[in-house]
Amino acid sequence: MKNMPLSSRVCALATTSTLLLLTLSSARAEQAPAAPQIEAKAWVLMDYNSGKVLAESNADQRLDPASLTKMMASYVTGQALKAGKISKDDMVTVGKDAWATGNPILQGSSLMFLKPGDRIPVSELNKGIVIQSGNDASIALADHVAGSQDSFVGLMNNYVKALGLQNTHFKTVHGLDSSGQYSTARDMALIGQALIRDVPEEYALHKEKEFTFNKIRQYNRNRLLWSTNLQVDGIKTGHTSGAGNNLVASAVDGNQRLISVVLGAATDAIRFRESEKLLIWGFRFYETVTPVKAGKAFSTQRVWFGDRKEVNLGVAKDAAVTIPKGQLKNLKASFTLSQPQLTAPLAKNQVVGTIDFQLDGKSVEQRPLVVLEEVKEAGFFGRIWDYIMMKMDSWFGKWFA
Repeated sequence: MKNMPLSSRVCALATTSTLLLLTLSSARAEQAPAAPQIEAKAWVLMDYNSGKVLAESNADQRLDPASLTKMMASYVTGQALKAGKISKDDMVTVGKDAWATGNPILQGSSLMFLKPGDRIPVSELNKGIVIQSGNDASIALADHVAGSQDSFVGLMNNYVKALGLQNTHFKTVHGLDSSGQYSTARDMALIGQALIRDVPEEYALHKEKEFTFNKIRQYNRNRLLWSTNLQVDGIKTGHTSGAGNNLVASAVDGNQRLISVVLGAATDAIRFRESEKLLIWGFRFYETVTPVKAGKAFSTQRVWFGDRKEVNLGVAKDAAVTIPKGQLKNLKASFTLSQPQLTAPLAKNQVVGTIDFQLDGKSVEQRPLVVLEEVKEAGFFGRIWDYIMMKMDSWFGKWFA
């Protein structure tokens, strides 16, 4: 084990087996108070940057997502736009399957109020889905993106697998009740995280408070966008008789972003109240810091049989860590190599160990330790010399390393 406390920045000393120890307070790490009681079937609060779950209840219970399904529909659309498979300016001809009057399943649900034969740009349909929660818009855009609703659902479930979601399966493009359709509070938080991270232009639509189509103005159903207590910029509401009242919300405070998920609340008002309660609690008692930046050396280690003698190790992505507020001075880190020695060749970003972050002697986060630059294999004589030196080192210690 190589130990390294962390303060506002990380210092590293290039030696074979030791790290410079920073002088830190020995005060015992304070714990944040327990999360508030939440009136819902399941809920979770997650930090966006670190992915750390701050509080949860029944987070892996499979429940009906209702219109939260449109978060994944939005993700698929955003990825299609990002890849150039469709354009915001594409004109979509609305089919009969997206006409509420001719499709009984849509009657009485949230609508953009489309008519068969309407020619509407993708950008407008996208707003109709995200802002108005239009089930008819979901069908029309799904037909355009994938050729049919079934094909679009296939894309949604492909992304479920790609994102590593364990308890989510979609059967519809809109989220109206369908047997065999389910998700969880944890998976919905992860979908929200992916939406923000992977398709930021698409996510930006979720903060828009209203949208007018065909002279019909509708307001975003996420009332937390109007909250004076939080800076909320998404994400989605959902409601059916089977699902109850659902809400995935995301808010920022400085450099910190939190995602809350509340599933199965008894009323519309409760889902907003409980979501706000969770977010306020999270911002008040936690902070997210980045003690190790991507590409910056955390340690320098000896390499055998390589075209260089030493290599810098660090993280491929910023190592964001969420901790109780005021505890950065007590944050420490250690790293462990996967093998006793590093031997060439080594590829850039190759994982060679683990960084463990600790508070009060307890692990709070772990991140992969990677090689920051490529190390090629040395020539014949270089490898022979290192073989001799490695043997000498094993016999007599560090003097010959």
